[in-house]
Amino acid sequence: MLKNGVPSEATPCRAENGINATDMADCMREYVEVFHAELRKSDHAREVICIDGKAERGTVQENGRNPDIVSAYSFNTGLTLATEACQEKSNEIKAVPLLLDKIDIAGKIVTADAMSMQKDIIDKIREKGGDFLIELKANQRSLRYGVEDRLKEHSPEYSYTDGPELSHGRIENRTYRIYDGLEIIADKEKWGGNMTIIEYESDTVRKSTGERTAEKRLYLSSLPTDTPALGTYVRNHWSIESMHWGLDRNLLQDRVKRKSANAARNLDTIQRIVHSVFSIWKGLRKKRSDKRKGMAELMRHVSMSFTKLLRLLGQKFKN
Repeated sequence: MLKNGVPSEATPCRAENGINATDMADCMREYVEVFHAELRKSDHAREVICIDGKAERGTVQENGRNPDIVSAYSFNTGLTLATEACQEKSNEIKAVPLLLDKIDIAGKIVTADAMSMQKDIIDKIREKGGDFLIELKANQRSLRYGVEDRLKEHSPEYSYTDGPELSHGRIENRTYRIYDGLEIIADKEKWGGNMTIIEYESDTVRKSTGERTAEKRLYLSSLPTDTPALGTYVRNHWSIESMHWGLDRNLLQDRVKRKSANAARNLDTIQRIVHSVFSIWKGLRKKRSDKRKGMAELMRHVSMSFTKLLRLLGQKFKN
């Protein structure tokens, strides 16, 4: 097909640097929206939108920092719905509200890490009709330590334990304690009323060595305390971390070097489109065995020949 051979690495570098990165990301969003709506037709569960940032480690800017791209990822469909690049002298706090403006979160649950525990972000989610579940850490010092101190004086509304679960060579038990934040959160006016507090505690034993580790985290949510299995939404958020790991493991994102932030973002957009194509194919397939196939397995399969790639794409659009 390519009469002059495969282009050298410098050729895609020049092409990616010459494309407007914002327009490219908007094209990805429009492409994904069509299939996102189709995949959601058969899924009646409440959608979880995970928000997190990822540093493009293959690119180093003049200030010595890696470009950071914040994305909104649908746990239910496995699709990246939209991305927003952090400005060179800014961070995720300013990028997340811009990202939220690009997607519909009405009636959905937005999960995020502690960086997004900001009044402006929480207000934006509420204004757009969504709910949130966000980790609470020491970047909100008075809120975090105030909640920690008051939890000792209150009993949870309910608690439950998941496990033991064996995965990745570890046996893990996870305990969730759900509290009503009405009497626990001091500055209610700032944070917009009552919130639910989820205390997550894990006890992990490494099977090979018997080494035991414990971890405790706090989350705040606008969901009511009687929401079934709130801990499930805590675990759902980790799916975006798995997707980021997949970009690095399967598409070698962090190993690919780019000279500019514009080229790095375009590369990121192209790789997310590739990831989405496989997620769409799995979502539209009828056979359970096809749905269970991992991303790495599918990528290895289509890399064997161009014919296999066309056949996969044909199956996706046919179904």
